[in-house]
Amino acid sequence: MNHKLKIALVFLVTNALSATVMAHTGADVHAHLGFISGLVHPILGIDHLAAMLAVGLWTALTARRASVDLLWAPAGFAGALLVGATVGLSGLNLPATEPMIAASLLMLGLLVISRLRLSGGAAASLVGGFAFFHGLSHGHELAGQASATSVLAGMLCATLLLHACGLALGWTLRSAPAWAARIVGTSTALLGAGLLTQLA
Repeated sequence: MNHKLKIALVFLVTNALSATVMAHTGADVHAHLGFISGLVHPILGIDHLAAMLAVGLWTALTARRASVDLLWAPAGFAGALLVGATVGLSGLNLPATEPMIAASLLMLGLLVISRLRLSGGAAASLVGGFAFFHGLSHGHELAGQASATSVLAGMLCATLLLHACGLALGWTLRSAPAWAARIVGTSTALLGAGLLTQLA
């Protein structure tokens, strides 16, 4: 088995083993203490990890060439995540937050499977809509905490790092058999569908 396929299968197994987790793990599970806590949280939360990697993966798979087009969706996700977190810090939370986080995994998985090409603005808007709810959940958790700004800074850095990792994985899988990326996309979509079922 070549190295590219091994990477895809490791991603699949990681998602499959985590299919029973909540759509979002709250502040009662992860104490938010500062920048490092914020940096680690998206990496340890499978919902955030899978979503952020999938954004980069989908972007790289559908890019016509290595250019500024690779930045639209990741930048849209990170920007909307920050906006959502800022809104959440005001204490606002919406009933649909958890389902939207789970739905983001389902949608992103389907985008990876289909390799649907969108314009840069459309891609940024689509993933940004879901990212808003990821950020809203974080911000709501952190409302009133003195360390909120440093925690969010760490989360934003982790988000950008995970997007970069997804871009690297996607660029690697561009030259692999199409089914390799479909396996990764399918595992992400199934994770999202499983979480939606739990929340129903």
